[in-house]
Amino acid sequence: MSITIFSQGRNTSRWESALKEHRPGLEVYVYPNTAPAEQVEFALAWNHPPGVFTEFPNLKCIASTGAGVDHILRDPELPVGVQITRIVDEDLTQDMATFVTAQVLNHVRGLHRYKDAQRGHTWKQHSYRRTSDVVIGVMGMGVLGTHTAQQLSKLGFKVNGWSRSPKLIEGIGAYAGAEELTAFLEKANILICLLPLTKDTANILNKDTFSRLPKGAYVINVARGEHLVDDDLIEMLDGGHLSGASLDVFREEPLPEEHPFWEHPLIHVTPHIASITNPASAVSQILENYDRMRHGEPLLHVVSKTKGY
Repeated sequence: MSITIFSQGRNTSRWESALKEHRPGLEVYVYPNTAPAEQVEFALAWNHPPGVFTEFPNLKCIASTGAGVDHILRDPELPVGVQITRIVDEDLTQDMATFVTAQVLNHVRGLHRYKDAQRGHTWKQHSYRRTSDVVIGVMGMGVLGTHTAQQLSKLGFKVNGWSRSPKLIEGIGAYAGAEELTAFLEKANILICLLPLTKDTANILNKDTFSRLPKGAYVINVARGEHLVDDDLIEMLDGGHLSGASLDVFREEPLPEEHPFWEHPLIHVTPHIASITNPASAVSQILENYDRMRHGEPLLHVVSKTKGY
């Protein structure tokens, strides 16, 4: 019995410890140190070396260590017939909702202004908007988007959700498909991107999308850097149509030192920390899928390669 971890540039020790603690007899390998190639059936992956899975003829499952799977699906040499799964974890979901809520409240109450004022010893009160006066649009109504929308709604915000197909959720306005995108955007004072990254959603945060938002809208991207056209965001901020942006994900990570986002006064940068998988919390579902694979049972949280999520 063994699981092999494939992860470039990340410390895998927490996953190794969690797997061994929950399943003492399990052999855990970290690529490039693996069991004989024909014995590798279950891979735990994040940012794996492209094409590496072709080395293992009996591979049955590639399990993402996070909620996203674009890092797996972008590999053009994925073996045919191998199932891909993702993490669906309550801690991950709650962490995302908490982070997004913090960014929303920071913007609505203008809390960042007072830190700047403190540095200058300036005592000045600023006006703010009440939650009931703000409409939030959540793009992507999967597990993370739905929970985030519900948490914001509980705080008194008017929340609308936009997704590929209609999602009827109590208290949340429902918009779906390209034909309803404009109506969704026109109402959003704050736009939150929690979409999966697919060929249809790549570059969706662009000038055309931003121009349909009300003047002064604020943008939060906690999905993937490839959703955002960087130059379009800067243009819409500098032109005054957008009031600011909170970005936790980027096309290149770490964000290059010379990137203009670092110095832009209207952009808040965080280093992809909105929601980080806790191996101790998520390991049980990894092991359950491992057992299901061994017994020929249906796996949990299987990803559609066609849809991309």
